[in-house]
Amino acid sequence: MSTKPHAELFKLLGITGPDAAECANLLATPPGRAALAAMSAMQERLGTFPLVSIKDDDAREADWIEALLRFAPTVHEYHVELGISPAVSAASLADVGLQLRINRRVHGDFGLDTWSWLTLHMAGNLFRLGRLQFHLVQSPNEIPASDVSGIIEHSSSWVLGVHIPEDGGLSPALVDDSFSEARVFFSTHFADKPAPVATCDSWMLDPYLAERLPASNIASFSRRFTLDRCTDAPTDAVYFTFRQRGLDDLDKLPRDTSLQRVVLERIDDGGTWQLGHGHLAL
Repeated sequence: MSTKPHAELFKLLGITGPDAAECANLLATPPGRAALAAMSAMQERLGTFPLVSIKDDDAREADWIEALLRFAPTVHEYHVELGISPAVSAASLADVGLQLRINRRVHGDFGLDTWSWLTLHMAGNLFRLGRLQFHLVQSPNEIPASDVSGIIEHSSSWVLGVHIPEDGGLSPALVDDSFSEARVFFSTHFADKPAPVATCDSWMLDPYLAERLPASNIASFSRRFTLDRCTDAPTDAVYFTFRQRGLDDLDKLPRDTSLQRVVLERIDDGGTWQLGHGHLAL
């Protein structure tokens, strides 16, 4: 199937190589009932600033991939209508292509087991700004106001959830630039939704990691945040370090880098990786 009719769409979404051919196959026929229902669900959320992704226990990945492909131009138009640059919109929506490539590495084939995550992008309130992604949502009220010196004053305060795409380093300069860009971006395009606090929920904020690799860029990143709590997440460190689902056959995984060794040695020693939940004042 030729990808030429969809070249503009695939460029917008960062879809390349064999994934482009597979996506073209999905778009070769009119959308079915399931894809139309998925598009309708995303349309209902567009511009509503949802905190959580869409869940669908009976979902077929192919239906949601098709729906994401067909709905993305609507999100791009929404961004442009807000005055957001086409470049920022494209950088944000290009996570579709990145997640397709990750899926191919994890499973060895075309698919998108992270389709639910991408429904957040399609609501129009998650943006890639430099190295990081920022998700503008109302505060979930999990951060005591006293922890941020009274910055959060009422329940309707807005926050920026910070996410870390895999495609780059975490040097302090890159992270500084990303936060600086975010401050300007959101104050410009969402001035009526001031977000004085950024939050992050990540295995990279597990204190164990900073203790074992104190000079690393990951440790530098985690120290930006005040740690609020930790919750067990046994598989996250393995998935994001090795792109492997589950904890089977860990002895077959490489231990070439210090990060790989730390991740596996903690499990070898009977430990459990956690998600750190933290915040910082913008």
